[in-house]
Amino acid sequence: MADTLVESATERQRRLLAWIEQRERVSVPEIIDRFAVSPATARRDLEVLAGEGKVQRVHGGAIAMRRTPPEPPVMQRALEQAEEKRRIAVAAATLIADGETIFLSSGTTVMEVAYLLRCRRDLTVFTNSLLVATVLADAPGVEVILLGGMVRSSERSLVGTLTMRSLAELRAIKVIFGIRAIDLEQGLTNNSFEESVVDREILRVASEMILVADYTKFGRVSTVFVAPIEAIDVLVTDAAAPADMVAALRVAGVDVHLA
Repeated sequence: MADTLVESATERQRRLLAWIEQRERVSVPEIIDRFAVSPATARRDLEVLAGEGKVQRVHGGAIAMRRTPPEPPVMQRALEQAEEKRRIAVAAATLIADGETIFLSSGTTVMEVAYLLRCRRDLTVFTNSLLVATVLADAPGVEVILLGGMVRSSERSLVGTLTMRSLAELRAIKVIFGIRAIDLEQGLTNNSFEESVVDREILRVASEMILVADYTKFGRVSTVFVAPIEAIDVLVTDAAAPADMVAALRVAGVDVHLA
């Protein structure tokens, strides 16, 4: 009898998940009406699905988790949301002063920031991004220090043991950081395990983390956890970012700049 109940609950939760993904948002009363269950059962099913990371609980119901699609190569992504990335980069570059020592992570928006730092004076830039290093290599006022490591070809970034050893030598450095997905509950996530391990170490040495991310990154979850929302000191995004998430981040103490 117990096995039958478990199977019944599992099947109901499967059908509930499909319905939430179809509608994107449902309330507890709607679940009660559609599945002919008690309020307690409806809430319990949502808690199970939320615990498995399949939905996000909100007041009175749940919303579907927006999973990020497979990440295309970095040079292809450079063409996506190009105008938003340029505006974000302009705003982020104003947060960097001449004479500073900073870290620029991998990613297309960070690369746009690098272009705008070419004219700076006495700037020292650590990076694990081949693209960032190439952009800044001949900038007369910028010293570029490229971390060692194994090349991740799709991202043009350096990962692995040598990269981690290099990062272990750094302390208290301002970081301009890109990310694949941002969710209030699931935090910052990426789709590469090796890249995410490096990203965690980058954030460990950060004295200030400036996240640069366009509106498409919000409300999404990728496959590998990088850091909680609390890791963000400053967020630079564009005006199309979801207003409710921006408000929640500000309440959480994040300094949000809309470009």
